[in-house]
Amino acid sequence: MLGSTCAEHSPRPWRRLAGLASPFIDRHQHLRRVIEHTVAPAFAVRRAALWAESRGSPAEAFARQVAMYLAHVSFGLTLSEVGRLFARDRSTVAHACALIEDRRDAEPLDRSLDLLEGALRLVALRQS
Repeated sequence: MLGSTCAEHSPRPWRRLAGLASPFIDRHQHLRRVIEHTVAPAFAVRRAALWAESRGSPAEAFARQVAMYLAHVSFGLTLSEVGRLFARDRSTVAHACALIEDRRDAEPLDRSLDLLEGALRLVALRQS
């Protein structure tokens, strides 16, 4: 009850629950490593730029959009899961995925994305 002494504890932040949710957190840390070791070099951006809070340069923003798209398509994460992984709203992830999907009509980008998907799978297997 709100007025009782039993309700005087504050909710624990999610970080304190990390031990309870370690498979979820471990999986996402693994995905982050796989994505940053594959996508960042392909687009010649810093690895940290993929996870930056700000938009960054156009090249960094595009690389992040590709990384979000690949996380969704290659690893089968939901838009919400990708949003949590990149600290973005799911609508931002949906926009990024739609943007990249529309650009797949260009043969060079389509081929690059196919190669990146294959590389992600190889790196994921290698690092697991």
